[in-house]
Order: sequence, then structure tokens, then C-alpha cells
Amino acid sequence: MTQSLQQAIKLLQMSRLELTDTIQNELLENPVLEDQRELPDEEFANNTEAEKPDTETGMDNKLDNIDMDAYFQEYLNDHQPKNRDREFRDPSDYPSFENMVTKRETLQEYLEHQLGLLPIHDRAFEIGTEIIGNINDAGRLTAELEEIGEAGGWKLEEVTEVWLIIREFDPLGVGARNLRECLEIQIAYSEWAGTDVETMLLEHFDLIYKQKYKELMQLLNVDKEQLKEYLEAIKQFDPEPGRAFAPLPPQYIQPDVYILKVDDEYVIQLNDEGTPRLRVSAQYPKILEQARNSDKAASDYIKDKFKSAMWLIKSLDQRNRTIYKVAESLVRHQRDFFDRGVEYMKPLVLREVADDIGMHESTVSRVVNNKYVHTPRGVFELKYFFRSGLASANGEDVSSLAVKEKIRKLCNEESPAKPYSDATIVKILTREGIQIARRTVAKYREELGIPSSSKRRKKI
Repeated sequence: MTQSLQQAIKLLQMSRLELTDTIQNELLENPVLEDQRELPDEEFANNTEAEKPDTETGMDNKLDNIDMDAYFQEYLNDHQPKNRDREFRDPSDYPSFENMVTKRETLQEYLEHQLGLLPIHDRAFEIGTEIIGNINDAGRLTAELEEIGEAGGWKLEEVTEVWLIIREFDPLGVGARNLRECLEIQIAYSEWAGTDVETMLLEHFDLIYKQKYKELMQLLNVDKEQLKEYLEAIKQFDPEPGRAFAPLPPQYIQPDVYILKVDDEYVIQLNDEGTPRLRVSAQYPKILEQARNSDKAASDYIKDKFKSAMWLIKSLDQRNRTIYKVAESLVRHQRDFFDRGVEYMKPLVLREVADDIGMHESTVSRVVNNKYVHTPRGVFELKYFFRSGLASANGEDVSSLAVKEKIRKLCNEESPAKPYSDATIVKILTREGIQIARRTVAKYREELGIPSSSKRRKKI
């Protein structure tokens, strides 16, 4: 396997972020490369011919002698900042890196800040800090009060006193040892304090958990509609108040390719925004002129850098062409999805696309890895379009994704009092011509995050 082929394969399977980093590193290490975006328009227009190396006119003969010192001095001078004020600035005047980076306040930091505002003695502050250190990201206290007291040599009464104060910190319910404690402090500060909702929650929590609604209606002397209102009020409280301070880091996605609908046709456009546009340096002819008086080592160095630059440019072009061909094939195979939605997604495997574009299956596999496409129906991973199929009555296979979408819709449209069982869903899909086993329905339902029918059933 040649070096150029290895590089092409490596670039092909990179994500957009990895590719940009690789190109930036190559720009830093290879003086022969330039980013066209950073050049004035006039310079780009005047040097169009210079960036095209002529391998057929004895270019290698010009590489015999190069004045490396002169070349690099010229290269560095072209890229030195013009602002001379920086020579007189002390580096200590600049803010530290830590001061230029912001981060979201954690739950522990937020609670410790509130603790510091209280007029309490040092011993109570130490106890509070220890309690806060044992509160997890959900806002739940993970250690027993006795354990905290033993760890710090404090009395249980002291620890309990500080813990009761922290329970009233924002967000309400933080520091609770269980769900009931979490909800009871929240309801105590709500509009439902002192009502049947509070009574139901504090005195009949087990009946709520076990969904024994008839017993609740008798104990509270309320009808079904009134009980529904109470239950809806309880749903407004947060069982994990700390989660607001521990969100999952956002994932920003830049699509590698756009599929746009123009009139009745789909147009494919590669996304090159933010990606350097590479070319051989416009200063390269000067290097060739200076090459006559250089030694062999310097000449070999320039030759290697030039070859590396050309390999990279060629590999990037091949990468773009391959991604375009795969996207083009996806439009042909999944036209019904783009026109009508997920329920019309067709089964598709890598081999079909590989045969369609005349490439090896492993090449297609590398293309769809870590690549995203922006379509009129949203942003998807390229591998999203490759799904297994299920047999149907009309002889055409149906994508597993389309079947999942049908199951999701059935569960959304079912009666809350009589949700569909897996066996019932099998019968409905069979009537629509989809042959599927009950265990497959259960598997798809779990992948969609839909609980079983017994857990979906609402008794009131």
C-alpha cells in the first residue's frame, strides 16, 4: 500500500473536526502549503499559474540548489505581526488562560456559595461543607447523617441541624435522602401546601407509588377528576432537582454534506465552511530559483515537503469526491424517505451503495463513519440511512427504522386506559403486511424508550 493511498484512507474516515485539525497541523509543519482563504484576492488572481507545479518541464532540476536560510527568513518575515507594540508588553499583563475560559457553575459550588452567606459558626460551616460533598449530581444525599457525623467527629444533632438548613437551599429538595423527602420540601413551599395534595403525598405516598387510586379517592373523599388534578400537581415537582446544574455537554454538529431540495430535485453540496483551501505556496517559484546554490539535504527536504503537499491536496479532493458519490447514491436509494418521511425508509446495506458507485464496501464504511448530512428532514449521521429490513406481504422489505416509527406512532395514539400489548402490535403490523415476531417488537419498543403496556396503563 503506497503512502498516498494510506493517507487517503486515513483522511476518508476522519470526522470533520479531525480533518480540520489535521490540515491545520500540516499547514504549520509544511512551508510549501498555503490556505487560500488567508490571501488577498489580488494575490490569488496574480499567482494562479504559480500554484500549478509543472512536473513535465524539469522542475526537479531546479531543486538541486536552494538557499534554505534565505527562503525561511523570507517565509517568516511574510508572516510576522506588524504591531511593534507587543515588544514592549510584559507577558504578565495578559490575563491567564483560566480567566479566559468560562464554565457552568456546578451544584456543589452553588450550594457552597449559599452556605457561605449564612451567619453560622465555623463548626457548622465545616459540617455543611461535608454534607454538600456527599450530595450527588441528582441532588440526593448519598451518605447517612450518622456516617457524616462519625467522619468529622460531630454529634448527630449538629449534623441534622445543618442538614435541615441545606434542605431549604435552592433548588428545593436538594440534600434529600429519598424521593419522599425531596417532594415534601418542594410541596411545603408551593401553592399546594396545607391541601389534600400535601396530605396525599405525605401520608399516602405508598398508595400513589402502587397506583391504588380507588383507595386514595375513598381516603381523601374526592372523585376521579379531582384525584387526576392532584396527581398532575405532584408531577410538576422535580424528583432530581440537582440535574439542572449537571446538564450533558452540548454536541455541536457541522454537517459534511448538504442535501437540498430545489424544485422537485435534490441537490448535493459539500460543506467546505471553516475548512482550509489548500494550494502550493505562491512563493514556491522563488524557492526553485534559489535551489541552485543549496546542498542536497536542503533540496531533498523541499522535494519531500512538495510531495507531501501534493499528496494531501489530492487525497482531500478524492475524499470530497467519494463523500459526494455516497450522498448521491443515498438520494437514489432513499428518495421515498426524503419525499415522505421515516415510515418510507427502505432497507439498505453498505454493499448496495458500494456496487452503485463502483467502490469497495470498506471504502463506503469509512465514508459513513463520523459523517453527518443536513437534509430537509433534519441532520443525520450517514450511517442512519443503512438499516436492516423485515419481510412484507408485497414482497418488498421494510426498513427496521420504518417499523420502529410505526410502533412509536401506535403507542402515541393508543388509549391510556388500554395500551397496546406487544402481541397486539404484532397483529396490527401483520394486518399492514409486515411480518414481525413479538420479541422483535419488544426489542424495538425498548430501543425507543417505551415502557411495557402494564407500565403505560393509566388507571384513572
